Amino acid sequence: MKDKQTNDAHLRWEEISSSEAYRCRVFSVRDSRSRSPDGRESSFTIIDAPDWAIVIPLVKTEVGESFLMVRQWRHGEGNMSLEFPGGVIEEGEEPGKAAERELIEETGWKAETIEPLGSFNPNPAIMSNRVHVFLAMGTMRSGEQELDDDEYVDFELVPKKAVLAGMGRAPYVHALMASALVLYLRLGGSGE
Repeated sequence: MKDKQTNDAHLRWEEISSSEAYRCRVFSVRDSRSRSPDGRESSFTIIDAPDWAIVIPLVKTEVGESFLMVRQWRHGEGNMSLEFPGGVIEEGEEPGKAAERELIEETGWKAETIEPLGSFNPNPAIMSNRVHVFLAMGTMRSGEQELDDDEYVDFELVPKKAVLAGMGRAPYVHALMASALVLYLRLGGSGE
């Protein structure tokens, strides 16, 4: 392994050409022809999608702190998933505003403050987008859900300990939620 300070030009690939192979409502797939650092050419498949926002709403309850989470059917898993609210960042929308909007749409709750926790790529081997994670504090019920026509979502308060203990087992199966939770814990959030 090379020192972090070393130039990484010997690892970089250069894209030569790209063509779209498939497009649907939520992503597109393209074939990328790229040249390796030593000059060989290879083809790769890349999924292009808009960036996403995930918001971790923290709610103080009579039994301690809980997360406000959403329960919904996930077609790929073929099962229910309990997740932090989130969704696609609309074109021209700031990630923090998208997190605020998704929280209101999916739960009918608002937050006094929404703070960025970090961003990451969901799978850099094949995906080009980023996921932006936020912490919502001072969260309170403000209205009704404003779901899209194809969204069927329930929301519930879940004690933080239950989320930490359950992550990686049904219904906490969404890997991006585990990644978001790590960002929360890294920045000082506790499981108490």
